[in-house]
Amino acid sequence: MVLDDLGSSLRGTLDDLRGKSRISEEDIEDIVKEIQRSLLQADVDVGLVQDLSDGIKSRALDEEPPAGTTPRDWVLRIVYEELVDLVGESTEIPLENQTIMLAGLYGSGKTTTAAKMAWWFSKKGLRPAVIQTDTDRPGAYDQSKQMADNAEVEFYGDEDSNDPVEIAREGLAATEDADVRIVDTAGRDGLNEELIDQIERIGAEVQPDRNLLVIDAAMGQSAKDQAQEFEDAIGIDGVAITKLDGTAKGGGALAAVDQTDSTIAFLGTGETVKDIERFEPSGFISRLLGMGDLKQLTERVERAMEETGEEEGDWEPEDMMEGSFTLKDMRKQMEAMNNMGPLDQVMDMIPGLGGGLMDQLPDDAMDVTQERMRDFEVIMDSMTEEELENPRVVGQSRTERIARGSGKPEERIRELLQQHKQMDQMLNQFQGMGEGDMERMMQQMQQQGGGPGGGMGGMGGGGGPFGD
Repeated sequence: MVLDDLGSSLRGTLDDLRGKSRISEEDIEDIVKEIQRSLLQADVDVGLVQDLSDGIKSRALDEEPPAGTTPRDWVLRIVYEELVDLVGESTEIPLENQTIMLAGLYGSGKTTTAAKMAWWFSKKGLRPAVIQTDTDRPGAYDQSKQMADNAEVEFYGDEDSNDPVEIAREGLAATEDADVRIVDTAGRDGLNEELIDQIERIGAEVQPDRNLLVIDAAMGQSAKDQAQEFEDAIGIDGVAITKLDGTAKGGGALAAVDQTDSTIAFLGTGETVKDIERFEPSGFISRLLGMGDLKQLTERVERAMEETGEEEGDWEPEDMMEGSFTLKDMRKQMEAMNNMGPLDQVMDMIPGLGGGLMDQLPDDAMDVTQERMRDFEVIMDSMTEEELENPRVVGQSRTERIARGSGKPEERIRELLQQHKQMDQMLNQFQGMGEGDMERMMQQMQQQGGGPGGGMGGMGGGGGPFGD
């Protein structure tokens, strides 16, 4: 996930408290120093870091933890709540008809963000359209059109026009059936009068419901000044932070925005149109601390199943729970996993599987796993219908034939068959469970993997991993 170094460092510091029955002032000092070091490395403002560490220290020493709460879980909750306050609130983005105008400097990622946001709205059941008004940057039209095509959303632009206001006007008319119009504007190396004038003229034409500023995460602390300048010049309702997957300064950018009158709307976490998520402070910090993010995970699972179902409508996940589990079923599961995005991001969202466990894996562990999944797909392409329906018929002679056809080693074919066998056995166990058994199993998973969510769920509070 984003800010891996920060999350890993924080988790390592908190894990030093495991097994302790009480926390000393020296323990708190050590934790605070490590948090300070981690946040400063993430380019968070020194004053904010000092305020945060003072708050954590005073609460950990002065407040009394609830009975039955371990010292580690208590400090983890305090760190969680203070970090959520540090990054601020999420911009309100209702799922309704609206026009959104994007602003930002050169290289901030506006054009990519426009397509990503359109894709995000389309997955929420709305019909979005991208209107490209940048007539200054060479290739802006082509890039925007290609990104919109990748997102499978409506697009309007005019590569022959030099008038961005005219393009905006005609774009609104051409996309009048769209639920959400996202208007991409030009950028500059810096905010100047020419850019302000152009954005204001486009804004007067399209009358946006929201102005969103797009900021590169590499800006770090200077994101505060940029957000304030755009707010003073044109007024902004929220910020989209891009390229969080490739910079150590993302923490600074996130914290800096909260020091203005703005809030964060979206996070860009990769290069494809699917690499975007709504900024939800509680879920974001939960992942950072290794506690998972069940809301984001649920959304990804639902989206993946929809996309998998679109490719072959006669397959339903429930089919696996009835009758035999075939290699075709397994393939559909693999396709759904691919549609969920990079495995390391998915793992970070699962309580008990992200965080500390991910830190212990080799750097290439997820790449190896994804490579194995691709090999499995190639192998299945070389299998007969009978073998896909009934893998038990695959013996040595068939393994040799499949290896020749797929170009994969026999050992990889045996891995596929073994993986299928294990999944089949697991599903057979589920088939024998009643509703009460399933509920008990889920409770056990939450208690074992949810960190403080299991041990502190009864504390109540307002959302996040600690209760409703």
